[in-house]
Amino acid sequence: MSDNLELDYEGIEQQPLHVYTEKAYLDYSMYVILDRALPHIGDGLKPVQRRIIYAMSELGLSASSKHKKSARTVGDVLGKYHPHGDTACYEAMVLMAQEFSYRYPLIDGQGNFGSPDDPKSFAAMRYTESRLSEFSRVLLQELGQGTVDWIANFDGTMQEPSLLPARLPHILLNGTTGIAVGMATDLPPHNLREIASACVLLLDKAKTPLEELLKHVKGPDYPTEAEIITPPEELRNMYETGNGSIRIRAVYEREDGNIIVTALPHQVSGARVLEQIHQQMLAKKLPMVDDLRDESDHENPTRLVIVPRSNRVDVESLMGHLFATTDLERTYRVNMNMIGTNGRPQVKNLKQTLQEWIAFRVTTVRRRLQWRLDKVDARLHVLEGLLIAFLNLDEVIRIVREEDDPKAELIKTFKISDIQAEAILETKLRHLAKLEEMKIRAEQEELTAEKKELETLLKSDRRIKTLIKKEIQEDADTYGDDRRSPIVEREAARALDETDLVPSEALTVVLSSKGWVRAAKGHDIDARSLNYKSGDGFQDMAQGKSNQSVVFVDSFGRAYALPAHSLPSARGQGEPLTGRFKPASGAEFRSCLMGRDDDQFLMSSSHGYGYVCRFADMVTRSKNGKAQISLSKGAQLMPVTAVSDYENDQVVSITSDGYIALLDVKSVPQLAKGKGNKIQGIPPRRVKSGEEAVAFIACLSGKQKLVIHCGKKYKTMNLKELEDYRIERGKRGRKLPRGYQNVTEIEVID
Repeated sequence: MSDNLELDYEGIEQQPLHVYTEKAYLDYSMYVILDRALPHIGDGLKPVQRRIIYAMSELGLSASSKHKKSARTVGDVLGKYHPHGDTACYEAMVLMAQEFSYRYPLIDGQGNFGSPDDPKSFAAMRYTESRLSEFSRVLLQELGQGTVDWIANFDGTMQEPSLLPARLPHILLNGTTGIAVGMATDLPPHNLREIASACVLLLDKAKTPLEELLKHVKGPDYPTEAEIITPPEELRNMYETGNGSIRIRAVYEREDGNIIVTALPHQVSGARVLEQIHQQMLAKKLPMVDDLRDESDHENPTRLVIVPRSNRVDVESLMGHLFATTDLERTYRVNMNMIGTNGRPQVKNLKQTLQEWIAFRVTTVRRRLQWRLDKVDARLHVLEGLLIAFLNLDEVIRIVREEDDPKAELIKTFKISDIQAEAILETKLRHLAKLEEMKIRAEQEELTAEKKELETLLKSDRRIKTLIKKEIQEDADTYGDDRRSPIVEREAARALDETDLVPSEALTVVLSSKGWVRAAKGHDIDARSLNYKSGDGFQDMAQGKSNQSVVFVDSFGRAYALPAHSLPSARGQGEPLTGRFKPASGAEFRSCLMGRDDDQFLMSSSHGYGYVCRFADMVTRSKNGKAQISLSKGAQLMPVTAVSDYENDQVVSITSDGYIALLDVKSVPQLAKGKGNKIQGIPPRRVKSGEEAVAFIACLSGKQKLVIHCGKKYKTMNLKELEDYRIERGKRGRKLPRGYQNVTEIEVID
């Protein structure tokens, strides 16, 4: 009795709860691992699968027999070998019959055994019929030839095989998945011809490196024709460690402008994929798709039609987005965990798996040959006794007729064994013909030759391996087929950005002086004539595309950004930017900008400092914005000006006292953010006192002209006329002509 056990006054065993629970949980864990969830390396089957296959063979449901009701098989399995739920047992049976689930189905089903769209939609077992497939012979062919151990069933009334004598490494051919306690298994299926070829290679040379094996085993081979896009180095690492992942991508083709999906990843439902795409269309995240159809039928098991909105849609980008966001591309975990020949679970790599299976196969073939040799020896022994009887036929007849114990007398007279005497006594009269002796001698010669051959085989490991190679190649020729899952190198799928999914339409964004924003379709919008709230008016506008971002710059020099398509329509008065951003107290929005990432803009302050930056430098996702231009005390942000050509554009700057300066844009530094360099110099004391500041700034290019307004008067100057005001960067410039020094507005015209 255990030290942890105690007996109370009633003689009842007691033990601490932690001891009992630990033992109970360990027992349960070992049961789940060894007897339910993990396959054995020998036949690649879990116990329930093994019992289903064996029960069907016992029922005579071979590939050449008639189908029988599945309920009959399930009943036999539960009643004789596997006392568990009928639903789980039937589901395991159905899985082995589904051509879209098993690479090499073990059961031939008749009736509704589910569909790729819904593998669980199979009919009840009382409606379906089944029998073993031709391929199942690989597992059962040698069962009655002394190849495996037999164990008692759950109630000890019958015997069942502990394993099936698989002639091929079935564990890699069909693969399996399972979840145990503290461990799981995910074995992918493979192509029979490739695995057979690798086995032959290892039988020839046990020290074959993994690189050589991978020339034969290209990768997993699923029942579907979808592409395996896992990079070769990841496949190699997976086969080297026994862990990894496989990426499988649907196959599509173009037909009359439509996209036709012809193959889906393993166990992916076409209906589910269409639902995923449809949900994106409803959420307006897929504007380039016009329609979806499922045209799958018996001739085309997978035919999903995706209709693009127009011929201008980039199909590669669209499918890349769908691969990244739907089940058109899936990643499958690989965990080559299995029960080895030592009875312990272990994650094995490809070479270990094949080597251990080959060792199992060598043992199996040895047992088969030894069993046959024992049968031959026993028969030769019997034939030897029969031959003695024929040579002394009269004496044998006399003993049988006259002796009280003919068996004992035969043994005594002819010095034969009990078995030989029994065989003589069981010989029928019709076998006493003269020709029978010739038959016995002929059979003796045949069996003696077979015995010699068997003994030669059993004495030579090399000959046994040659025999195994021959049998593997025969099975590969019989059951092998071409690879279904092509291995293709593809670029990683990328989901389209939100801006990529938005149609590219002309858009005008309008900012009001109170910080309200709205967007109107088109570029022919008169922003000043729009309806504004009382006390509000036009501040700035920007023109661009609906799939671009809009940047807003506040009076503190901070930049904020929004997707243009998210702005409210100009039919109303818009919405305040303070609802989208969190500007500092007292900040006012002064400028709005649109452009491509590499478009350039001049950022400047009223103290004459500035720099040129890229549009992408101003874009941010932060609601608090980002510090863009540093403003010295008392300085104001000048309107942000677009630069069309950094090398050739000109900057015109005018102070409040009427000083004008012209200089090359390229003399202004290019920065991502900061204060910049001095563009137009103003005496420091006048800047400090606030008497003078930069009032207007603009960029001109090519044949553009500058119009200076002074109240009702205005003056137009082209770049040639403005040359009189060219300065070195940082100088104050020259005064405008008398009458035009009190500038109220400037504009640039083409």
